Amino acid sequence: MSQDSTATCIEILVAILLPPLGVFLKFGCKAEFWICLVLTFFFWIPGIIYAIYAITK
Repeated sequence: MSQDSTATCIEILVAILLPPLGVFLKFGCKAEFWICLVLTFFFWIPGIIYAIYAITK
């Protein structure tokens, strides 16, 4: 496993546990973080789905 794929696996794991944190670590306080935060507040599952999508795109 390369260093890059290991980091992505860790980011995805964090995104599943705390979706906004995973997106924040990848993008900072940009639009992706705020979208994920709002989705997580309304429903947990859409926040997880969006976080994984944002990290892997």
